Amino acid sequence: MEVYLDNSATTRVLPQVAEFMTKIMCEDYGNPSSLHIKGVQAEQYLRYARETFARILKGKEKEIIFTSGGTESDNMALIGGAFANRRQGNHLITTQIEHPAVMQTMRYLETQGFRVTYLPVDRLGRISLDDLQRAVSQETILVSVMYANNEIGSLQPVQEAGALIKRMNPGILFHVDGVQGFGKAKIYPQKMGIDLLSISGHKIHGPKGVGVLYVREGVKLQPLLHGGGQQMNLRSGTDNVPGAAGMAKAAELLYAHYDEDLEQLRNCKEHFIKGLEQLDGVTVNGLPAGDWTGAETAPHIVSVSVAGVRSEVLLHALEEQGIYVSAGSACSARKPQPSATLRAMGVENALLESAIRFSFSVYTTMEEIDYTLQALYDKIPMLRRYTRR
Repeated sequence: MEVYLDNSATTRVLPQVAEFMTKIMCEDYGNPSSLHIKGVQAEQYLRYARETFARILKGKEKEIIFTSGGTESDNMALIGGAFANRRQGNHLITTQIEHPAVMQTMRYLETQGFRVTYLPVDRLGRISLDDLQRAVSQETILVSVMYANNEIGSLQPVQEAGALIKRMNPGILFHVDGVQGFGKAKIYPQKMGIDLLSISGHKIHGPKGVGVLYVREGVKLQPLLHGGGQQMNLRSGTDNVPGAAGMAKAAELLYAHYDEDLEQLRNCKEHFIKGLEQLDGVTVNGLPAGDWTGAETAPHIVSVSVAGVRSEVLLHALEEQGIYVSAGSACSARKPQPSATLRAMGVENALLESAIRFSFSVYTTMEEIDYTLQALYDKIPMLRRYTRR
């Protein structure tokens, strides 16, 4: 049996999305900037994509900017927002457990003269609103907080943070990395005080290489790319029509079956976590003591530390059984450093080196969960004996 449980890294494209994109690439392949009929057809697909995301986010079509993915969306929001609003201040706020697309961008902005505050998190991977309030100053121009953590699935108090920020200073930009949250939650930027929201296509059963940045009307951004002035001069470059339309189709299909998909993900996660309870020396990271449901975290991510077994050893042992998981963020999985997220949560070193991430999708079945649990029951005691030798 083949069991793919690395959906936080990337997801399988929905068949309807692949068919839709194939038609665009092979039949309706015009450049939307062209004035002839092929260009008009391509522009109609872009209009469909903008309408779809505007409807899902309860926003406006002109607030939807298509990018090359979550990383560009994050960079565009942070760099574009910081430089466009530099006259108002030079202070930025984020958390200690952001994705590298945010964390490394903040490090870059520090080299450009900006001051960055990195909010700590508790042992469940959540920030404190009191810490956020204390961090905001008269120089603060932008706050960036992820919706759902890509390694442990912790959920941040985004709506409460948005309300707090806007109450203290309506001019502060609030950016949310929604890459792991979109498709698993209903995110309404206007209602939640979000000015900038990043989304990625390949996390929601859409294509790789395409993303969305929601930019609330009236928000000033300095563009990263200069050229033909596409997308209201915010993101120049020939529009990725099949990518944008395919991503929109994936989002449309997911939210059309939102309730049943969410229930399925929750059931898989709860069943998996309860199955882990039978194993000694296994810790589910980011859950309160005694909680074997994971109901207060993202529905598709489980981070597990197995005492006495290094993560790469268990990863390859599961791979031999046809089970595919990861040792952390796909953007840093090939690097030897322990997880910055788990370290920020205060996880001890021994468990840092034994963390494995399991992440589910709408394709995940209970049969696959049971197969994975049985593999863990078989492999972990054997690997521990081998390690002791």
